[in-house]
Amino acid sequence: MPNPSPRNTNALATAAAAQRGPLATPAEVAAYLGVPVKTLYQWKYRGVGPHVHKVGRHLRYRWHEVDAWVNAHSTYDLTA
Repeated sequence: MPNPSPRNTNALATAAAAQRGPLATPAEVAAYLGVPVKTLYQWKYRGVGPHVHKVGRHLRYRWHEVDAWVNAHSTYDLTA
């Protein structure tokens, strides 16, 4: 299977972003980041994870803030 070029990877990420709504649940963000939901709650408590918003009594994340947090905290240069 050939490696996708950075251009194809960016197109896939853009297509995936178009399918998801503006707000994400902790379960969606945990699946996206590959961490347990409990880790997101710990990050919120410690103030180290992506910015989280309370909508009523529910926690929600803005996808663009999650992506920005990932880019800011990655050890590798993810830009192409």
